[in-house]
Amino acid sequence: MSIEQLNTDYGIAGQLKFVEGKGGFPVIEIENTMARALISVYGGQVLSFQPVTEPEDLMFLSEKAYYQTGKAIKGGIPLCWPWFGSDPENLGRSSHGFARNNFWTVLATEVTPGRETKVKLGLVDTAETREIWSQAFNLTLEITVGNTLTLELVTRNTGDKAFSITQAFHTYFKVGDIDQVKVLGLTNTKYLDKVDNFEEKHQQGAVTIAEEVDRIYTDVPQELVIEDASFPRRIKITSDGNKTAVVWNPWADISAKMKDLDAEDYKRFICVETANAAKDVIEISPNSEYRLLVNYGIEQS
Repeated sequence: MSIEQLNTDYGIAGQLKFVEGKGGFPVIEIENTMARALISVYGGQVLSFQPVTEPEDLMFLSEKAYYQTGKAIKGGIPLCWPWFGSDPENLGRSSHGFARNNFWTVLATEVTPGRETKVKLGLVDTAETREIWSQAFNLTLEITVGNTLTLELVTRNTGDKAFSITQAFHTYFKVGDIDQVKVLGLTNTKYLDKVDNFEEKHQQGAVTIAEEVDRIYTDVPQELVIEDASFPRRIKITSDGNKTAVVWNPWADISAKMKDLDAEDYKRFICVETANAAKDVIEISPNSEYRLLVNYGIEQS
């Protein structure tokens, strides 16, 4: 569908419009009385969210990010689905599934009674997806832009047999200085340390970053906070439908080797991901659905 047609069908005067983004990808620009946001139709991916009261974006987006079909955009909120991490069946398929590497369909846009802007995107199985993953599905993503940012990912099983998924909102949060960042709410929580062969460990105190960190926290609370003394601000993460959360920062060596990151970018972001990962596997019966929800809000610290 052309940009012109998307604007005719789904544009909202003075609040939402479609533009051609990098790589020719259609991008949704939202500007309401509460916030500004950018959403890529490719990947169903939020790229930017900035309340009008805030001097800094909530999202980190790499200046070297790829905008090419088949590649993930480095930054914002990539969607890991229908699996998180490496191919669970060891068939050589791409890490984190295929939702972040496909064009989604715009299903609806609206202004809520509270004057927030809501976008609904969809992804369904095709011959191409069934070559990667044989299941029949209907995936929808509702994004609500207001004083806070809310995402709700709904997986519907439209086939005749149950299937299992893992998934994540792989969110890149922009920070002023990684050395001054703390993640609160995970004290005394167990985690699998992917840097140390998935060794199970216990979190003592706040999570801080001083080296490569790649951890799957289990049995997590539904509220976490990123405290960023540099900006300064607190990012409140409230979730539902998940038992796990992932904390990731590649640190200097990996950041320098990644072609879609600048060598110094590891200082500028932290990923705190709302997830169903590790043993938090979701089985969905035929004609059933599963919802994963997250809300992000910014508070002054």
